Amino acid sequence: MGDLLRFAVLQNLEFLRPQITHMPARRILHHSIQLNQIHRHPDHGICRSRLLREQRNQNTKQAEGSLAEIYIGVLNYMQESSKPSGVVQYANMLTRRHFLGASIIGSGAALAADLFAAPAGSKTPSADLEKLGAIALAESKKYKATYCDIRIVRLRDQRLGMRLSADRGTGKTLAVPTVAEDSTFGFGVRVIVNGAWGFASSPLVTKEEIARVTGEAAIIAKANATIQPKPIQLAPVKAYRDRWETPHEKDPFTVPIEEKLELLRSSSEEIKKNQRVFGSSATLSLRSEDKYFASTEGSSIQQLILQIYGNLDATAVDRQAGISRSRSYVPTQAAAGWEYVPEMNFGENAQRIREEVLEHLAAPPVKEGKKDLILMPNHLMLTVHESVAHPTELDRALGYEANYAGTSYITPATIGKRIASDHITVIGDRTSPRALGTVGYDDDGVKSSSFTIIDKGIFRNFQTTREQAHLVGDKESHGCSQADSWATVPFQRMPNVWLKPGPADVSLDDLISGIDDGVLIDGRGSYSIDQQRYNFQFGGDAFWEIKGGKKRGMISRVAYQARTPDFWQACDGTAGPAYWRQYGTTGDAKGEPTQINSISHGCSPTRFRKINVLVTD
Repeated sequence: MGDLLRFAVLQNLEFLRPQITHMPARRILHHSIQLNQIHRHPDHGICRSRLLREQRNQNTKQAEGSLAEIYIGVLNYMQESSKPSGVVQYANMLTRRHFLGASIIGSGAALAADLFAAPAGSKTPSADLEKLGAIALAESKKYKATYCDIRIVRLRDQRLGMRLSADRGTGKTLAVPTVAEDSTFGFGVRVIVNGAWGFASSPLVTKEEIARVTGEAAIIAKANATIQPKPIQLAPVKAYRDRWETPHEKDPFTVPIEEKLELLRSSSEEIKKNQRVFGSSATLSLRSEDKYFASTEGSSIQQLILQIYGNLDATAVDRQAGISRSRSYVPTQAAAGWEYVPEMNFGENAQRIREEVLEHLAAPPVKEGKKDLILMPNHLMLTVHESVAHPTELDRALGYEANYAGTSYITPATIGKRIASDHITVIGDRTSPRALGTVGYDDDGVKSSSFTIIDKGIFRNFQTTREQAHLVGDKESHGCSQADSWATVPFQRMPNVWLKPGPADVSLDDLISGIDDGVLIDGRGSYSIDQQRYNFQFGGDAFWEIKGGKKRGMISRVAYQARTPDFWQACDGTAGPAYWRQYGTTGDAKGEPTQINSISHGCSPTRFRKINVLVTD
């Protein structure tokens, strides 16, 4: 117990002290720490860290290149009868080796903080970062590289949760908090030598290591050039020296963990005030990305990107009928600081979903058939993501993603052709305030902008990077290059993708009044889509029947099916700007090895005619 208590204090987790020292015997404090292997480099005689290659403990979550991950959760655990009363069981005791590793990791985190620090209001990158970046650019010339860039990145993630559920034996409500935090720090270098890419990365940010890794990237490029069919061709880009930050007032990582957990606890308890609600949970996730980019084309760019998102969930159970139903509240996921949290309005929405989950439990199933649909923004965002945003990725359309994520029914030959109704105009964008995909510059150094993907139903543009632009005759990139870590290669990722709202005088009630037999769908549910993004099925989180132009009671077990072009051509109305909302997705996977992206999709409530609706299990 002493080791664990010292561990908590060391990691500034003082709030755990009372939980550790006063925890009842039937609870367990479960913690895990994911460390890098430490070994002595034969050339430099200094400590280097190398990522553990395989998972050796089911309680340890692998995070590529991470300096450390601390995961703390209070779990309910039935104590073995042989243990004396008052004994707390816990897994993965902190060993001396782990303690020393955590100390080394702490010094690495301090180095990262110092590197990215800058005077308030500074408009230019840190001088220390620029000096490190210059080493890679100069070193690349020794290998006759025609292009080089370096990214130095520090990532921090914090995830908190609170779950309330009834103990089946006693009926007593049990509270289960969780806190997880991890941080990564390192750099990656890309070069073009003999017309081919080479990439290498390292978690050791020193002058010597940057020079060595740049040479390693050049060697890889030379090897790749022997099988490269055509030389890499990059679209031109302007050079920038700039510092950009997500607009924010308060860094969410400076807010005490106790305050965050209390927010989640009060929201979960509000949902559970009705005993018919079996379980409730609340989560909050924070991300901070410090990033420096420098290239041989003259750019030197430092960015700070902050993201914050959370959700509430309620579950109700009818044991006699043998069914359960859920209801969720997902506020707009935002690129913002802690000042955004009150706007999430957890308290009021906790009350709402408590009432709606019970209504959902008693709701009759939908009657299947062709029906008109009104899709709310927090549902339609997923349909936009899967059936518009993904199919318009150029690498997918050209077959480069076929092995992992499929291809696209849209091809370069589709440019200029109709794929949706006149009501559909879609924008790709990386500039909109608070959107998850909004940055100052992409990972090619391209300044963020917006571009039209679909213009009144006509397909106009793919999402592109500097490397891809010439493949469709574009002179400039649309700024869609991104890597999810210093240890991964930048490639084409979707930006924020918006569905433009309808005329200002069109309201949600106007859309509903034009439906005789239909369904209003709110929130995300199950979904399935084929490898070409051509045939799909979507469910939702909550459903209301529309009869005779009026929104009626809640129904259940709803899903709809369509072919993508038919679906978007069936749109005949979109509510105006007053109803437009953006929602995000934070786990968009692509590539091999897989990379994760976070982006936002915005839209107004939108109406679709005669869509096939079915009853789900």
